[in-house]
Amino acid sequence: MNLKIILILLALALATILALVCVLLSGPKTIACGPAPKSDLWAKHDDRSLVFSDLSLAELSQVMGYLQRSLGPDLLDCTKADPGENCLYSIDRQLPKKDQTLRFLDSGGQAPAREALAVVFFGQQLMPNVTEFIVGPLPNPTYLRDVTLEKYKGGLPYHRRQVTSKEYSLVYKSIGQKVDDMAPLFFKEVLGVLNDTDLAGLTTAPRGFESGDRSTWFVLFQDTPGSGYFIHPVGLEVLVNHKSLNTSEWTLDKVFYNGQYFNSMEELETQYKAGKVKSVKITKLPPGEEIGSLITRSKMMTAVPFHFEPKGARYSVKNNQVLFQSWRFAFGVSVSSGMRLFDIRFNGERIVYELSVQDAISLYGSNAPGGMMTRYMDSTFGIGRFAYQLVKGVDCPYLATYVDSHYFMDEAKPVANLNSICIFEHNPALPLRRHYSNYYSHYFGGLPNSALVIRTITTVGNYDYIFDFLFYPSGTIESRVHATGYITSSFYFADGNDYGNRVGEHTLGTIHNHFINYKVDLDVAGTANHLVAHDMEYETLEAPWRKGGTIHRPKLTRKVLKKENEAAFELHSKMPRNMHFASKNTNKWGHERSYRIQIVSFAGDFLPRDSSMEGSMSFARYKLAVTQRKEEESQSSSVYNQNDPWTPSVNFSNFINDEDIEDKDLVAWITTGFLHIPHSEDIPNTVTAGNGVSFLLRPYNYFTEDPSVNSGDAVYFTKDMDLTSCTVNPLACLSKTASCAPSIPPFNYTGLDIEQLIL
Repeated sequence: MNLKIILILLALALATILALVCVLLSGPKTIACGPAPKSDLWAKHDDRSLVFSDLSLAELSQVMGYLQRSLGPDLLDCTKADPGENCLYSIDRQLPKKDQTLRFLDSGGQAPAREALAVVFFGQQLMPNVTEFIVGPLPNPTYLRDVTLEKYKGGLPYHRRQVTSKEYSLVYKSIGQKVDDMAPLFFKEVLGVLNDTDLAGLTTAPRGFESGDRSTWFVLFQDTPGSGYFIHPVGLEVLVNHKSLNTSEWTLDKVFYNGQYFNSMEELETQYKAGKVKSVKITKLPPGEEIGSLITRSKMMTAVPFHFEPKGARYSVKNNQVLFQSWRFAFGVSVSSGMRLFDIRFNGERIVYELSVQDAISLYGSNAPGGMMTRYMDSTFGIGRFAYQLVKGVDCPYLATYVDSHYFMDEAKPVANLNSICIFEHNPALPLRRHYSNYYSHYFGGLPNSALVIRTITTVGNYDYIFDFLFYPSGTIESRVHATGYITSSFYFADGNDYGNRVGEHTLGTIHNHFINYKVDLDVAGTANHLVAHDMEYETLEAPWRKGGTIHRPKLTRKVLKKENEAAFELHSKMPRNMHFASKNTNKWGHERSYRIQIVSFAGDFLPRDSSMEGSMSFARYKLAVTQRKEEESQSSSVYNQNDPWTPSVNFSNFINDEDIEDKDLVAWITTGFLHIPHSEDIPNTVTAGNGVSFLLRPYNYFTEDPSVNSGDAVYFTKDMDLTSCTVNPLACLSKTASCAPSIPPFNYTGLDIEQLIL
């Protein structure tokens, strides 16, 4: 078959696919196959949800302008500022206090002032520092207030600041561009045609061993445009000291190559010329031959199953609020910590005040310095900042609702991440509940499981995290995260297999732990809750009807946990299997109305307690910790912990100080995670299957019965029913009312004797 015929066949195949898509998306006017019309839910939206809304592009610009006018012309944007200059680093929403917000939401009180939180790096002062300002009221700010001392019980030393894009570029300019000039023969003979433009550097963190350090190991990889350079290490790593505010004083303090350490590139060159360097020749990879390419190797064109809404969306999104069946909630994205939800209600009752991502950390091991040093704390880099545009049909269904997010962090002006949030209804093709009766009476009853999903995907360097919150008709909320993207790697040498698996010619996939922490401010039938543990034990008894007959009977155990220390469960400690937030209100059967916390996690080990940086990420010490809610304990982590983990600005373990948690406003801090030992199948990059963890908030005697009994999606039939009737089988009517729908056959039990079929 010649090339011309192949091209014609491909063109015909493409035309056929396009025609099928058009058929699916077109149809009679009785049901629109394009954007769904506004449903009845639209009229039920409540603008009070705007009390939680993120800052708009206009508001971000207003805050920028006000700060520049108030702080003077020396305030630059951080993309232009040297370390010794002043710059505006970030702006985010400053959320109002909970008591003020509840008075507004529930009692008709005045709306709290709308405010922003701005972070300014003062490098030009006599005592350089980081300062946090609250700016308000928006949209026309008239005040700024320094809250640094109030929040952190002291100042924020300048060395705790994040590394800006300008600082990274200065490191590359002052050190990186000169690396090959310092060891020309080594580069020519070992790294071949590679030069500084063919190399990509990956930062590691933290940056030293004690407070005040700012020395970073940069791991060098072969740059592979259009592909993941993270899995092409060249064996060279350099330690750069960039502590001084005078960039001319920055130094290259140590060099590592293929298992050997050197004090400088010049020493590496000298030792190489003397034949004392164990070198491995690297050749430049031609396009298409790198192992990180995501270009498919299949030559067949395929079409995946299509997400379809036969009568349009059954949910509604207005501003920052979502309505779906009995659910109502507000949403937003923090520039540092990512997705967060507020005022989650079911049937009008608030269940959760705040459900938010706090931080995602990863702890690496390796036999190379960059890998063994790495303890990433992603909120420092900006989890919400890197929530980029979602690709329809891959990241989310085509028919999802897409929402923009806005941020300002290390930029010259506010940025819109278009279509970075998606909302859709999802049917996992698993019944939520069902029963097929074949005893006495014969019937079938079932409910398809359809949940609302709100999703962001954030790419922090090499990893992509898919953050989902799901809402089920049973009153259950699920929070889950999947990891994909690229592993990062070390150069493979010597005992590398003790720290992972070899996944390429020169590539060691390094072992690492992921931990993701959440804040869950549950308000179960009010703000006064207590924590109850239900579990089981076996009791031994003699059978009442037979002397000497022994029975081991499971028995329910109940315990109210009254202090914070009782409610802090370390990562691998034994924890009661049924933990729930309870109220003093009872359901019809006299049980306390409660919500259960159920965690699905397979985390590896956390840092040993004697680690000097363990306190900076001590939230990961606990799989669950319940504390009194306090405004001054609003976040379990801090963006400043990454660059000074030895003196953390926030140490979560200090939240746990044996305070009373009985009938108080409580917060659950939940950590999920997984141990990742990279393997060959992580090439080209990691799949989501098997790399997801979650927790669920499940009603536990909160209702009198399962609330999904009220769902209009339920199916029930007996042998005497007409299964082609729309009232019995809604699916049977799809082909009659909407030609834009795929052909879906009705149930095929018509004319059958169900009793005989079952028996």
